[in-house]
Formats: sequence, C-alpha cells, structure tokens
Amino acid sequence: MSKDIHTDAVNHLFDAILCLQNREECYTFFEDICTINELLALSQRFEVAHMLREQKTYLDIAEKTGASTATISRVNRSLNYGNDGYDMVFSRMEANSSEE
Repeated sequence: MSKDIHTDAVNHLFDAILCLQNREECYTFFEDICTINELLALSQRFEVAHMLREQKTYLDIAEKTGASTATISRVNRSLNYGNDGYDMVFSRMEANSSEE
C-alpha cells in the first residue's frame, strides 16, 4: 500500500521549488529544508540514474557514487517501471545543454 503523495502540503512544497530562479537559490532553499545527508542522498540517486542511463555497471556506479547496490537497484526499478520522471528531466537537461 503506497501513500498518496498528492497532498496540499506536497503541492505547496513543489510550488515553492518552482519559484526558485537559479542554482544559488536552490542551494539556499535546500540547505534550509533538507539535512546535508538528505540532500546528498537525493543527489546520489540522481547521479546513479544518470550513470544507469549511460549503461554503467552496478560496480562502476557503486565505486563512483558510494551508493549501495540496494540504492542502485531501487533507482534502476524507478527508471524501468516508474513514472518516467528521470527520463523527463534528463531529456530536458540534454535539450537545454544543446541550446547553449
């Protein structure tokens, strides 16, 4: 049984995130709202997803990111069976970098 994340509180948080205008504002906000370990865990998962999309092995990913095989597996499951959120963001990032 999964929890419904579509709540007023989550909407409010996402609205706040969407107000951020640059990387420095992201640092300011996320350093206030997250612990350092929470922020590092989120960034680690994102890096794991990026490396999985590049067809890196679990061993390579674990060595580079320090992620456990359980974390790598969980991210891989999201990439394969999730809501395509990672793919959406990576595609937009690639499009933005090719525009520069």
